[in-house]
Amino acid sequence: MSPIKRIGIVLKPNQPDALRTVCEVVTWLNERGITLVGTPELEREQIEAETGCPVDQTPREELAANVDLILVLGGDGTMIATARMVGDREVPVLGVNYGGLGYLAEFRIEELYQALESILSGNFRLDKRVMLDVELRRGGEMISHNRVLNDVVINKSALARIIEIEAYLNQRFVNSFRADGLIISTPTGSTAYNLSAGGPVIFPSMNAVVITPICPFTLSNRPIVVPDDATIELLLKTDQEEVTLTLDGQVGFSLNVEDRVVIRKSSVTFHLVQPSNRNYFDVLRDKLRWGR
Repeated sequence: MSPIKRIGIVLKPNQPDALRTVCEVVTWLNERGITLVGTPELEREQIEAETGCPVDQTPREELAANVDLILVLGGDGTMIATARMVGDREVPVLGVNYGGLGYLAEFRIEELYQALESILSGNFRLDKRVMLDVELRRGGEMISHNRVLNDVVINKSALARIIEIEAYLNQRFVNSFRADGLIISTPTGSTAYNLSAGGPVIFPSMNAVVITPICPFTLSNRPIVVPDDATIELLLKTDQEEVTLTLDGQVGFSLNVEDRVVIRKSSVTFHLVQPSNRNYFDVLRDKLRWGR
């Protein structure tokens, strides 16, 4: 018997095919004695009214604690939001993309039931992705504490001048970057903003983090790959400019001069269900259009 008895579901907002897919999944799982659980955002009443398929409901912050697997119907942005929602619970997450392949949502919609069959039979592989804990400190006060899967970004507004950020690694001074901003990226996030800013692609299982300046004033300031168990501290030295701290491109905070951002490897990893018929380079070739 499969140990999976309850599966949580997270949907990409405004996904027109979601209602029909959810109904099909409910029916398929009920035949196998498995319950599908959603959050209030799932619009359970609308689904039941339009499809007749009942979906259990739990508060968003309790979903990960009440299921054995989370099914995400959406793209990489929905997967990143799910990683934040999971919190300290290392529940496996299966990402199904309605479009093509995603860096995180690697299953196509037509592979959904084959993937579920493999998971229920125990024939699947988990990829444990590194996450980062991020603290924003202002003076002696902790302003926020968050966790990211992709990246931590400090950047200026569209009209601001170049900004200065001091970087420290394990309390050792690295450099004072004068640039449009700075990216601290995990291997998972290396194919996101980091790649656009000229940073390297890092294989997901590498124990590394990359520090990438955005449009540096000095062209010799290049991306730096450092161990992921190091503590990185960023100190904003620029005053009277609009500067923002952005976490995974989804959560943001305004920064003041002398604000300090402290970044450490999280003790929690994101457990990503991987397709057995593809490898990481298949995704890179598809998304980066290598050889085309």
